[in-house]
Amino acid sequence: MSLNATIARVTDRIEERSEDTRNRYLERMRAAASEGPRRAHLTCGNQAHAYAAMGQDKDALVDTRAGNIGIVTAYNDMLSAHQPFETYPDIIRATARANGGTAQVAGGVPAMCDGVTQGQVGMELSLFSRDVIALATGVALSHNTYDSAVYLGVCDKIVPGLIMAAATFGYIPGLFIPAGPMVSGLPNDEKAKVRQQFATGEVGRDALMKAEMASYHGPGTCTFYGTANTNQMLMEFMGLHMPGTSFVNPGTPLREALTVAAAKRALEITQLGNDYRPVCDVLDARAFVNGIVGLMATGGSTNLVLHLPAMARAAGVLLELEDFDEISSVTPLMAKVYPNGLADVNHFHAAGGLGFMIGELLNAGLLHEDVKTVAGDGLSLYTQEPTLKDGELVYGPGAGKTQNDKILRPASDGFQPTGGLKQLHGNLGHGMMKVSAVAPERHVIEAPARVFQTQEAVKDAFKAGEFTGDTVIVVRFQGPRSNGMPELHGLTPTLAVLQDRGLKVALVTDGRMSGASGKVPAAIHVCPEAADGGPLAKLQDGDLVRVDAVSGEITCLTEGFADRTPVTADLSGNGHGVGRELFDVFRRNVGLASQGAGVVV
Repeated sequence: MSLNATIARVTDRIEERSEDTRNRYLERMRAAASEGPRRAHLTCGNQAHAYAAMGQDKDALVDTRAGNIGIVTAYNDMLSAHQPFETYPDIIRATARANGGTAQVAGGVPAMCDGVTQGQVGMELSLFSRDVIALATGVALSHNTYDSAVYLGVCDKIVPGLIMAAATFGYIPGLFIPAGPMVSGLPNDEKAKVRQQFATGEVGRDALMKAEMASYHGPGTCTFYGTANTNQMLMEFMGLHMPGTSFVNPGTPLREALTVAAAKRALEITQLGNDYRPVCDVLDARAFVNGIVGLMATGGSTNLVLHLPAMARAAGVLLELEDFDEISSVTPLMAKVYPNGLADVNHFHAAGGLGFMIGELLNAGLLHEDVKTVAGDGLSLYTQEPTLKDGELVYGPGAGKTQNDKILRPASDGFQPTGGLKQLHGNLGHGMMKVSAVAPERHVIEAPARVFQTQEAVKDAFKAGEFTGDTVIVVRFQGPRSNGMPELHGLTPTLAVLQDRGLKVALVTDGRMSGASGKVPAAIHVCPEAADGGPLAKLQDGDLVRVDAVSGEITCLTEGFADRTPVTADLSGNGHGVGRELFDVFRRNVGLASQGAGVVV
């Protein structure tokens, strides 16, 4: 199948827009690669320090003909998705040793859980933690002793931060190794129902706690299709995982076999061998377009509209919101996974998963097949399914057809003909909306505005019974410069209750909603943000606002709106407590949300 004309046009536009930055990036990578294996440039004293604690591996490390893998780990046992990584370094070291190489933990990076910090002050560090992770990885790899790297990370900001660093060290190969999702627990729709009942006072905290613990109940990634699982999808669509590895549960023989295979492959693709595959050759414009297609086809997290531009910039590739919008317009929504449906990622994987989806999209001409991946040349490698045969990992044909068309459909018969994201423009700024879970009759909301500066103030107004008619709820001064752009996920039950009561409601914010943005229309990431004097700072209670996901419009219809002076807010309270003091330099230097809200790229 020939490449879809829109996909080809968007790819060409990205390459043209990025020509200068991409060429400069590749020149730096080629120059670094031309210096040969990294350890050759270290003095004997440098190397002695690096190998002092390596015991039986010292001789192999001194003999620079054996590849040395640098392990960058985001392990901690507070994140269920990252707890399995505790044992991965031992597996990787043993695999490297058995294949004539070595492996060392190069460093650890912080990994915070947005689920723990939702609605808490710590969430104001969440987005910036992505750039901290990139910086920490840079420190880890700066020792210059590694021929390839493996990156152990799963969740919301961790994978994007690791990608930014992997691209910066793009002259060495890099593989991403996941931990997999926890097995299914309480169905997500039942959990959501209890949350709504708690918001309205129908059940107490004991019932809420019981439901939450039954949903998040063991090691592995949370099973809804939020940012963490969207990250894992991207790593396959972009060719940085071993094929078929994203959604295999922790603690299973197949999971360990895939980790072993990734470690072995990390040795095979170094500059010391005959199949050198540096990250800079994997992360090109085609890979990022493939990732965006995957985002649309799966109805993935809105957070990736922030992260993908930042990730791409680290590789010299410049993405704009128009690229997401146009790719969405030709990509069918093929999956219904919570919050877009009732199934979780385990059900999605059993129905055929990413292998089936990639095959369908390739056949429809919606993906670039001619890409480099860590597994080999061509994205069709990612249509294969890994299995264990007599204890050995083998790859064979995938499902070939969906096993459950209520969860996963072919590209020719998607749940809707276009993807899940829509670009928005108007006199209120520039933002986006996830529409894959929003009912068509709610794609256009025109109603008076209620303006707030915190999600807590919205909840208080709800509890006081102040929302009695159709309303566009505006939550401003929530952008990265204001307070680090925390997710406003705590608004989801409140907004859903108002909608279930028959009201037409929408959210407009310069903040983030969530990787689990759901059935309420939400215009998010609006920029310029209010703290930069953006148009949201001119809104007043009662202004008539139109949120239109059909035409792509966010507009204040009140006469004289444009002539108002933007209000300012006292943000001094956002700079202290729970580590916020340390991030003042980030808030002062952060870029626009539409360009990834980056600090280091």
